[in-house]
Amino acid sequence: MRFRTEIEISKSNLQISHSDKLVLLGSCFTDEIGSRLEADGFNALHNPFGPLYNPLSLAKCIKRAVTRQHYTAEELYDGPRGFHCLDYASRYSGSDAESVLQLVNGTLDILSDAIGGASTVILTLGSAWIFSHNSSGQAVGNCHKFAPACFNRRLLSVEECVTALDDILTLLQKIGVKGVILTISPIRHLADGLNGNTISKSTLHLAAMQLGKKYDNFVHYFPSYEIMIDDLRDYRFYASDMKHPSQVAIDYIYENFGIAYFSSHTLAQVAEAHKSFLAEQHRQIL
Repeated sequence: MRFRTEIEISKSNLQISHSDKLVLLGSCFTDEIGSRLEADGFNALHNPFGPLYNPLSLAKCIKRAVTRQHYTAEELYDGPRGFHCLDYASRYSGSDAESVLQLVNGTLDILSDAIGGASTVILTLGSAWIFSHNSSGQAVGNCHKFAPACFNRRLLSVEECVTALDDILTLLQKIGVKGVILTISPIRHLADGLNGNTISKSTLHLAAMQLGKKYDNFVHYFPSYEIMIDDLRDYRFYASDMKHPSQVAIDYIYENFGIAYFSSHTLAQVAEAHKSFLAEQHRQIL
């Protein structure tokens, strides 16, 4: 008898080795996978601007990085802490506009350099819900604790998600990235309500399916969401907030990621690199 619906992970034709440069962007689940890749000896830059959840914010970030389009003072918003770049995390704000611009453009340069030399880009889509700033109409990546009345919240259509990501996938192909791994975050956005979360994730799944068909052999879908929801399928695999995967669940998802994208040689190197990482983390108790 079988009591679980185990997902069969097949070996992808996109293989990642320790000689590759990786860039990971997207929801906070991106940092979980990125941290594990770093611990296993990979050259991986993950979420230098902080988490980005929706496809529009991801697309804007990547487009600006690829084209190295620096921010100007006119793009900052007046708010609770002075000047704010609402595209990214709240740390990109402050009383001095020039300091904010130096910080955000410095991070943009780091991402530009990384994407320019990246072999593989991994994108984790978190939500199809967006917040648009009322005065500009622009979708924001982070609300920076502005008053809720400053924003309009709405659900992106499948077509909007596809169009936004289509543009950046074309850009990434042009600059020589060999492949993009697309995945849906397994984190439940309970603030959207259970129905709202399901609709959001379904929108992202439909967009990912269309992009996978159009960019065959360039876009590779990894089922993080399905592993969590259908394979593990038990609250014991969630953290205490009932939204985020537990450490055991993250380890299991990452293990399956390795099955898909690491060769047997790379898996052996991963084992050795992880031993070294654990040894470095060990602190002797006196």
